Amino acid sequence: MAGTFLLEVATPERLLLTEQVSEAQVPGAEGMMGILPEHAPLISALGVGELSYAVGGVTRWMAIHGGLVEVLPDHVRVLADRAEFADEIDVKRAEESLKRANERLLNPKADLDTARALNALKRAEARLGCAVHGHK
Repeated sequence: MAGTFLLEVATPERLLLTEQVSEAQVPGAEGMMGILPEHAPLISALGVGELSYAVGGVTRWMAIHGGLVEVLPDHVRVLADRAEFADEIDVKRAEESLKRANERLLNPKADLDTARALNALKRAEARLGCAVHGHK
């Protein structure tokens, strides 16, 4: 289809998405990447964040947690360590995770694994942001 590309999103457990889309925003390890049809080829590490994509003028969201992305002019493969659609996110659980991560960082104990706590905070923020965008 003109003006679109195939977006595939998969985790080790399942194939989440195979769809023709007009654009995508992908959380790269170094920041967000905007992808349109005919994008230059690249391979990049994924970060933690919200992946969005447009189908027929409607934007959809999913939370992504690490992995790799391969971009070709007519095909994008997202191989995520973990991913979930906005409507699959348990908002209450994500809010509790965010609260716990913030408490650990604001009141650190001697054995705190700071990197792990920061990653938990990022994951919770991504899940909540995705849920908010996905339920508009």
